[in-house]
Amino acid sequence: MTVLDRADEGRVQPLEGVHNFRDYGGYRVAAGTLKRGLLFRSGQHAGAGAQDLDRIHALNLRTIVDLRGDAERAAMPCARHPEFGAEVLFAPGETAGIELAPHEEAGAGIATGEEARAAMTRLYENMPFRPVLVKSLRLYIAALADGEGASLVHCLAGKDRTGLAVALVHDLLGVHPDDIMADYLLTNTAGNREARIESAAAGIRDRYGAAMSDEAIVTLMSVEAAYLNTAMAAIRARHGSVADYARDVLGADDAWRGKVEARLVE
Repeated sequence: MTVLDRADEGRVQPLEGVHNFRDYGGYRVAAGTLKRGLLFRSGQHAGAGAQDLDRIHALNLRTIVDLRGDAERAAMPCARHPEFGAEVLFAPGETAGIELAPHEEAGAGIATGEEARAAMTRLYENMPFRPVLVKSLRLYIAALADGEGASLVHCLAGKDRTGLAVALVHDLLGVHPDDIMADYLLTNTAGNREARIESAAAGIRDRYGAAMSDEAIVTLMSVEAAYLNTAMAAIRARHGSVADYARDVLGADDAWRGKVEARLVE
């Protein structure tokens, strides 16, 4: 299945102000192995310090796909290295149902971990079909085939919209289902998990009330297998297969797969 240990520390970038920054290459696919050092995912970069920006700059990113909505980008503009030169792609509009990240949206009206889990599961059922997010995913899909050099895909927390995007690409390229899920769930252990959760807790409680339990906050800021399974099941229910959804909705056909394999598989 995997080429590298899923817990390989080299996969996660040790950044202070950018959470969940990691390489999602290195897995076996149908045509070989996804290259390392070309495919990255993360949360937002608003809190990046100088050392973080130096580390990111050293990755030589050529393309950044921002899956956040307009309101999120305005509220938390990404910090950039003085020599930043990557192309940033995004679709105008809101990629969540309201002007919030998915985990923030799911926090409405909940107080317990069980309620948070149910809300996140419901959210994932519709996530693959949100119009502006679909436009953003099309940009991401196209960039993987037609771009040059290393790319980064990110949202606010780097776990829901980004997690779905990466899982779709892994699935289309033939990554083993166990590895797809392992990469998705790596959010729960990558980097400083406590700092990532703490960074969002105040904002969530400010919006929805201080009575929200710690368990609910942790649940909102984590991922579970049931979430991704729900999204994939919804895709199959509407389109028959992930491949059909990707072809008909995202533009990822056989020609796309050939280009991506030529660029990113060894």
